[in-house]
Amino acid sequence: MGDRPRGKWRVYLGAAPGVGKTFAMLSEARRARERGKDVVVGLVETHERARTAQLLAGLEIVPRQTLTYRGTTFTELDTDAVIRRSPKAALIDELAHTNVPGSRNAKRWQDIEEILDAGIDVISTLNIQHLESLNDVVEQITGVPQRETVPDEVVRRADQIELVDMSPEALRRRMAHGNVYPLERVDAALANYFRVGNLTALRELALIWVADKVDEQLDRYRTDHSIGGTWEARERVVVALTGGQEGDTLIRRAARIAARSKGSDLLAVHITNAEGLDSGGDPANLVRQRTLVENLGGTYHQVVGDDIPRALLDFARGVNATQLVLGASRRGRLAQLISRGVGVTTTALSGTIDVHMVTHEATRKGAARIRSRAALTRTRRAAGWGLALLGLPLLTAALLPLDFTLPSEILIFLLLVVCVALTGGMWPALTAAVLGFGLLNWFFTPPVHTLTIAAPDNVLALAIFVLVAVMVSTVVDLAARRSREAARSRADAEVLSTLAGHVLRGAAALPSLLARMRETFGLTSVTLLERDHDWRIVATSGGVPCTSPGMADTDVVIDERLVLAAHGRLLDASDRRVLEAFAAEAAVALRQQRLREAAEQAEPLAEADRMRTALLAAVSHDLRTPLASAKAAVESLRATDITWSDEDRAELLATADESLIKLNRLVSNLLDMSRLQAGVLGVRLEPVAIEDILPRTIADLGPVRDRVRDDLPPEIPGIMADPALLERVLVNLMANAVRYSPEGEPVLVTASWHGDNVEIRIIDRGPGIPQDAQERVFMPFQRLGDRGSHTGVGLGLALSRGLTEAMGGTLALEDTPGGGLTMTVSLRRAT
Repeated sequence: MGDRPRGKWRVYLGAAPGVGKTFAMLSEARRARERGKDVVVGLVETHERARTAQLLAGLEIVPRQTLTYRGTTFTELDTDAVIRRSPKAALIDELAHTNVPGSRNAKRWQDIEEILDAGIDVISTLNIQHLESLNDVVEQITGVPQRETVPDEVVRRADQIELVDMSPEALRRRMAHGNVYPLERVDAALANYFRVGNLTALRELALIWVADKVDEQLDRYRTDHSIGGTWEARERVVVALTGGQEGDTLIRRAARIAARSKGSDLLAVHITNAEGLDSGGDPANLVRQRTLVENLGGTYHQVVGDDIPRALLDFARGVNATQLVLGASRRGRLAQLISRGVGVTTTALSGTIDVHMVTHEATRKGAARIRSRAALTRTRRAAGWGLALLGLPLLTAALLPLDFTLPSEILIFLLLVVCVALTGGMWPALTAAVLGFGLLNWFFTPPVHTLTIAAPDNVLALAIFVLVAVMVSTVVDLAARRSREAARSRADAEVLSTLAGHVLRGAAALPSLLARMRETFGLTSVTLLERDHDWRIVATSGGVPCTSPGMADTDVVIDERLVLAAHGRLLDASDRRVLEAFAAEAAVALRQQRLREAAEQAEPLAEADRMRTALLAAVSHDLRTPLASAKAAVESLRATDITWSDEDRAELLATADESLIKLNRLVSNLLDMSRLQAGVLGVRLEPVAIEDILPRTIADLGPVRDRVRDDLPPEIPGIMADPALLERVLVNLMANAVRYSPEGEPVLVTASWHGDNVEIRIIDRGPGIPQDAQERVFMPFQRLGDRGSHTGVGLGLALSRGLTEAMGGTLALEDTPGGGLTMTVSLRRAT
């Protein structure tokens, strides 16, 4: 099995509960079995849905493992049993499920990873509301928090994601027929979570998320098959920025174009080079425009390229852009006649990409600054050769009829050679100098039409002519090289500046950083490799990743274990220097990621340490107070020198009794909290009648029992609970409500039931709790306001929630209409 390749993973993603994910998964399993494929059921939840149970019947089911937690028995996926069975494919439901404490893995998706590594295909299910990135959005839409989530990157690793969708109206009809929930729960579900608006919003979230996944697959397919053309599967608008003031206008125009198609993308790109789009660019403008793009929901990119139109189009095709927005040329008419410019050239080469030329205030007003003439482009070199090979013969023909002296003719030839040097650089100028020397000797130096030079001073003049031509050519070429190096250094600085801004904005996650690297240098893939015994991929971006440094076109050694492997083209030395900066940042990002993971693992230990510290600080006072009161009362009763009246004796006994009750409750709470933290609290669930346990609970309150009034409805159903733990929960909640209720205001205890749940409410008329502090009161040793001698250590609410959840219920709080606080204990209805 060790040589078996990793299994394939298919995820059925549901837009909402009840759309038929599990049904679709089981249907696929039956079809696969009919084709002769070995398929087993690792874990499938039917939720008592008849049609789902019918599909499950007849399939081989791997027995689940049984775990005991806090005295309750649970069943979970048996990962080892599935691997030992070694089928071709396994069905595993509810991807976001959290395993019972004590399991080998905390989450079910981690079990699936082990099964995939064993070479077994997995088919699983997930609802859109359980994706980590959408968790807060779903809670905002539905009002229901999702406690079980799965990281998006885990789901994106799936080989196939299939959306299981259904219109809101169809899903609501399905629920009304009892195909999703039992009939007694249908009305509440339709009125709350399954409203048409909620379902429509969830459906749109699912479609958008799956569309992003499809985009990734499409990009990978186009890269693997070397497809450079644009496929208009989704509108992507790229706007080219030069750093000029007109960039704001271009960005807003591009954003309006993108807004015409829902779900379209806006991308801004700045090409860094000594000429072209970055000419006249202001870094401050680029910083402001980058912020504007991101505020409009777009992304900013920076690419190094020598040929501006081609670099721009390569980027646009690389992101599968459909439209390109450029600013109209700032050059005058004469400059446009001499050279077509970036806009015209880009339009001519754009192919299937639509190009929008947008006019602005700087159109035809000339460039913002004069472009340096030192950087020699291909056009200038061609012009230099043309001037040398054609200009000198034409100059010779023009001077022959004229009666100039030889020194004057040498100076005129020298002027032309200098022009050639300034235009085309060293080699055209040297060629012009040699050719000019020959023409001067043949046509103008006596004796003419021979290579003989009669006068020595003419030899000196011609030698000085060649020497000056060589010196001017050398100076021009050196200046061109320095200018080119300066331009390249500026380009590198701008790329590194973009990288620094990328990191400062918190976008240093490895995949994002590698994607920036790939875009900047126009690479096919960039992979960060780490060596333990063999090379393994830490993170990658782009097409097929390099699995070893030997597969890379360019590799950068970061340290003895880390190597950055780039595939797509061989980078020159200057590009490699910038790539090394990216590689160093990638290593820092990896270390930060691992430090965060280590910090997350250390957090439970730190939390336990904080709890112990808070416990010592709180108990040092709160244990002494009831002990001191009880001790003082007992010592007073034992005193032989004082004769107590019956009333005094009864009062002292009552004081001792009340203090010992407080002490017993405090110690019990501390012990129960310790058991909860250690996961060893024994829970025995059994049917409990609320009307039987409530009077005992109120009696346990001692002297304040008269301030609690119960108002239970008749024939309230029983609940599944541990009687002792439930009594402890209710005592803590009632004592807390009495403590904060005004004198004369009773605490009301009532109950109601809905579907499978029974809710017990403890209602007070106290000051209530601000919205931003309502979750904080459930933390151990936390109390709002000042602590007095009667307040206790602040364990009651934290312990009550922990005990309630141990019994499979929930404890929530809400504001009481008219003022006060309502605590709601929700437990499963007894069958």
